[in-house]
Amino acid sequence: MKAEYKQEWDMYLKKEIAEITPFLTELGFVLDVEQPHVGGERYLMSGRKIILIGYRKSDGKKAIIKISSDPLEKNEIERERNLREILLNLNFSYKTFLFPEELVFARRGKYVIYATAYIEQENPFLGRSLEEQFFLALRIFEAQEGFHATASSHIKKIKGKFRKSNVHELFASNAREYMLSFEKFEKSVLANDPDNKRVAEVIGRAKEIIFKNHVAIERYSSFLTHADCAPHNLRVSVKDIYLLDYTSMHFGNKYEGWARFLNFMVIFNQPLEIALVDYVRQNRGEEEYLVLRLMRMYKICFLLKYYTEALTKTSGDLHEIARLGVEFWTDALQSIIDNEVLPEEKIRLFNQKRELLRSEEEKKRQKEIGHSASRFFYKEGGKSSR
Repeated sequence: MKAEYKQEWDMYLKKEIAEITPFLTELGFVLDVEQPHVGGERYLMSGRKIILIGYRKSDGKKAIIKISSDPLEKNEIERERNLREILLNLNFSYKTFLFPEELVFARRGKYVIYATAYIEQENPFLGRSLEEQFFLALRIFEAQEGFHATASSHIKKIKGKFRKSNVHELFASNAREYMLSFEKFEKSVLANDPDNKRVAEVIGRAKEIIFKNHVAIERYSSFLTHADCAPHNLRVSVKDIYLLDYTSMHFGNKYEGWARFLNFMVIFNQPLEIALVDYVRQNRGEEEYLVLRLMRMYKICFLLKYYTEALTKTSGDLHEIARLGVEFWTDALQSIIDNEVLPEEKIRLFNQKRELLRSEEEKKRQKEIGHSASRFFYKEGGKSSR
């Protein structure tokens, strides 16, 4: 049964690409032979939206092409385009970001097709120095936070347009909604990994802390934030930052985007995670530091939901990767609860084991989206504690 999920995705992908290719040709686009965004573990998270790489025949411009025939995913693509236009036309600090050029938006047959220019970057985010990454990250977060301070005249115009997604879970905008979402995460984790007493215990502890501090969560809500703020949704060209995946933008807690980013960096660059956490604690005070920790717990529980659901859809090496993910993020959640740095050795072993289990197809996909697990160790000596 588990293997059927991958087989179903492969069949769907082959059929859709065959049907969409004539429409892309008509619109002046040619697909690359290699399509890393649809391979590997992507089927576990992609729904019915297909992300392809190609180029515009008239000028050779490289393109990211999103397509779907699924009604919900078609609405999601249209929503992404609409949000892009809203962001482009707002006059506030978000102008720090640039947006990839739109190449085409079209409806052909049962498909919606949306192509934007591929942003080349001379050096991916994770390939830059720790100092560069630190200040780029601050620019990203401060640009979003600036909207809260200047947005009163815009709230009525745009707030409703950011909140709901047809495909993804409803974005939380206040403490009550964060608590309701957390309960959904917890319910899914317990249902999909019912014998895992440790994950149940750790999530229960996180829930207790989050619910106890709901007033603090509320105090820092109603900021513009990016729910999937990670390097694969950013491109840095020279000193310009390009934002990708507008559907993950919404009004929520100030530290939700921070939390997503820092949890990502636990695996890929722990010194940056530590530096940014220390920055918040030293420069923004204990309450904001607490809210950051609460949001990190919340986002880790979403990851645990993802990995426990993957246990029911995978077999073999992928199943083992899912099991590793559950164990690792349970450890990470415990470290946030205890207000401690996750031991470097646990990160190193997780990365090593996962890399050995990954298929070559998935390794290509990870390389394409700019993920590199090469920074397993501290580079500059000494360890920081919280």
